[in-house]
Amino acid sequence: MPRLLLTFVLSALLAGCHRATFEDSVLQKSDVKYRVGPLSNDVWERRGFADNDLAFVERGDTGRVIATNATCKDHDDPSLQVLTKHLLMGFTERQDLGQRTFTLDGREALRSRYVAKLDGVPISLELVVVKKDNCVFDFSYVAPVGTAEQRMADFEGLFQGFHAERQR
Repeated sequence: MPRLLLTFVLSALLAGCHRATFEDSVLQKSDVKYRVGPLSNDVWERRGFADNDLAFVERGDTGRVIATNATCKDHDDPSLQVLTKHLLMGFTERQDLGQRTFTLDGREALRSRYVAKLDGVPISLELVVVKKDNCVFDFSYVAPVGTAEQRMADFEGLFQGFHAERQR
């Protein structure tokens, strides 16, 4: 069940197809280059899902996934709240467990926590969105309900290590 959940969650959370390279915790694609904090290869395995920049699945079929995306075109200038709601499309019975703003890479970011259902399966969602240099960056952590805290520090390390550079 966790692998099926993973597939559904990534499809629902992440949109857009990108060609990118990822080396030494730096993702580069045609319109943006950004760094994320490192994840342990002993714990996390990078997976190549077509609908996101980066996706990491916890080894051992736990159902936990960390993903990142950058969108630098065709997003207008929506608020961080609207961007978060966009990430929640496809989920039902969404329960908002709280939001807070903080500074990430010199910009205001919004961190949100939800419990929701995807195809009737309850999951925990931790979402971070930030806008910088005409790009929207989002970070998502998905886990089966009741298991998110076990790898929350990994997710926090990933997005806290974020630094964006606009391509010239």
